[in-house]
Amino acid sequence: MPTASGAASEAPARGQGGAPWYGGTTGQLPPPWGVPQAGPQLWGHPYPANPAARLRPPVRAAAIAACLVLGLGLLGGAAAGSWLAGGGEGQPAAGEAFHEAGDLWHSLPVDRIFPRTVRGEGAGPGGADRIWTRVAVAPDSTCKGAFDPLLAKALSPAGCKRLLRATYVDATSSSVTTVGLVITKADAGRMRALRHRFTSEDLGERRDLMPRPYAAKGTAAAGFGDAQRASWVVRVLTDVPAVVYAVTGFADARRVPDPQPAQAAAAAAATSAPGQAGLGHDARGLADRIERGFRKAAAAATEAPS
Repeated sequence: MPTASGAASEAPARGQGGAPWYGGTTGQLPPPWGVPQAGPQLWGHPYPANPAARLRPPVRAAAIAACLVLGLGLLGGAAAGSWLAGGGEGQPAAGEAFHEAGDLWHSLPVDRIFPRTVRGEGAGPGGADRIWTRVAVAPDSTCKGAFDPLLAKALSPAGCKRLLRATYVDATSSSVTTVGLVITKADAGRMRALRHRFTSEDLGERRDLMPRPYAAKGTAAAGFGDAQRASWVVRVLTDVPAVVYAVTGFADARRVPDPQPAQAAAAAAATSAPGQAGLGHDARGLADRIERGFRKAAAAATEAPS
């Protein structure tokens, strides 16, 4: 489990029944999924033979649920469908679906949340394509010690159910980016209130509210510490109970005295070192794609047939 400084612990984390998580604790690339004795790796679980079965309630429960849906009528169906259709920030999920999304993290394969390779078509400077490769996944954890104190305080109204993190390197091995997903305990109303505060007070632009990186020994991110943070983005979501963030630095572990938020660093006129190196694009591009992937997985799981 990572320490307060973001460094990886020595012992590999283990799930229920002693099954190992793949994490950045060993600094090794992940083993191939789908090994004979197990299915895809899940957060906080050993490797189940059929993880999809976790999402299917018994047939009797399904029949009861179907009757309830018919009894509630079209009004309830329309309310649920508005979120499942792929609604964005302006369309918060209905209460039940919203909370279901918050419980899905431990049933989704790690590769579904943090793919081994993430492609960003047009995500780089000048519309160039980007490719990021995952080099480390942190064991799922609480949020204790994962953020600077002021950012932890700013996020505290939402609570922290679980923290998921992974670190990526770009195709040139010149930049490293930690992307994180905080699964919160908040309801939709509290998430909207937190989102409003972050946007109205520009909290995502403040240097004293930068997220911390996740460094893993033996990887390109081994020297990615607090002093190496160069660009970042923090987004409070309102259609799922989650906060997504990304923080980027140089892979050569150089210190960055003048970090910039991703929006500023990705501007066409940016002349800072993070801006010239495209680090704002890396932070924003990876956050975009991890956010979309989680929303898509949540919607697919919620609308899956019983």
